Amino acid sequence: MNIRRHRLSLAVTVLALALPLPVLADAVTYWNEYASGAAIAPAGSPPQQARVTAMVQIAVHDALNAIHPRYRTYNAVGTFNRNASPEAAVARATCDVLVGVLPAASHAAVDTKCTDYIGTLACPAAHPGCIADGEAAGAAAAAAMLATRRLDGSENPHRPYTLAAAPGVYQDTGAGVQFGGWGDVRTFAIGSASQFPPGKARMLHLRSPQYAADYNEVKAIGSAAVRGHPDNVDSEESRIARFWAGNARDFNRYTRTILDGMAPRGLWDNARLFALVNMAVADAIIATFRVKYQYNFWRPVTAIRWGEEGNPLTTHAPEDASWTPYISTPPYPDYTCGQPTLISGSTAMLREYFGTDDIAFDHASAGMTRHFDSLSQAANEVAVARVYSGIHFRTGCMRALEQADDIAGFVFQTQLQPRRKW
Repeated sequence: MNIRRHRLSLAVTVLALALPLPVLADAVTYWNEYASGAAIAPAGSPPQQARVTAMVQIAVHDALNAIHPRYRTYNAVGTFNRNASPEAAVARATCDVLVGVLPAASHAAVDTKCTDYIGTLACPAAHPGCIADGEAAGAAAAAAMLATRRLDGSENPHRPYTLAAAPGVYQDTGAGVQFGGWGDVRTFAIGSASQFPPGKARMLHLRSPQYAADYNEVKAIGSAAVRGHPDNVDSEESRIARFWAGNARDFNRYTRTILDGMAPRGLWDNARLFALVNMAVADAIIATFRVKYQYNFWRPVTAIRWGEEGNPLTTHAPEDASWTPYISTPPYPDYTCGQPTLISGSTAMLREYFGTDDIAFDHASAGMTRHFDSLSQAANEVAVARVYSGIHFRTGCMRALEQADDIAGFVFQTQLQPRRKW
């Protein structure tokens, strides 16, 4: 994987990027926490949630830059009063996008949250209309974002899956087959979902040594019997598997944690960072689902229970018919892996943005807190976690890291660039 390491001082990098901005509080991280947390739960599974948070954060970025154009906007929003309240703009952009995409049952809670927050804001005597002006900028940015993403393919995420059972072919693992259409969702920044293909790995050939190595590994270390055994349940491998299970939205949370440990930054900088992170993640997961349903490769549970597939290097036993993974298998094909894509998309963007991989942080999940000395350490851990969980072959997870890394690099180089003159 291309780590893009740069041995720079993080403190120096952050100080060089930070901008002195006339803001009273960090509304960007406040509303990111709301949008990426409980507010977005009705949006569905990780692919859908990644789309929504990308829309929210792009709208937030555009709203601020419609007031004071420091970075290029994603959508054409127009210009607004420079005395407008940036906090009101951030709040209105967030809430209007959420109301525009979440089910109707969620609208009242979002509206109340926004009204209560904006009610705490005040304008200086010289600019009594600052809040209304800020809301106008936020509303315009949200409207532009909703219009841009209208009929983007996300309205039809699932497709009938009709491939018959055969060696190497993905089959329903018990929860239905989902997101067969997500690879056709319109991307945010990359030209298409196929722009950065991971390629056809040797592991996809069932008689290859690489497939045998991946198969034997996940079978040996990823079963519920092994990981859940009293001697292993508290092992590092089992803890890693549980830590990364089902927390795909956490990339926004550890981004906030990383920012909390840095010198204070301005709203415009944070808005750009969150927009870039969420854009990269959303595009990476679209690209991943295109690959998943291009190769339709079976999951370990199907492969192991199938038995003999013609590879003399794989091991088989009668008890394999009841082999069970440590963590429940998600309802879509193996190659490439979704969770590593989500985490690598975010860590790669953070690495691009700050110019270094050497960012240490603590991250809490599943009743545990783990420490990471670098961004790439976290990304590599989530990849191996899926093997410990028994739900993925290793090769697909490592290819996912590489693909997401490439996508993040492209997004950083092409989107929301600084304007020449503020």
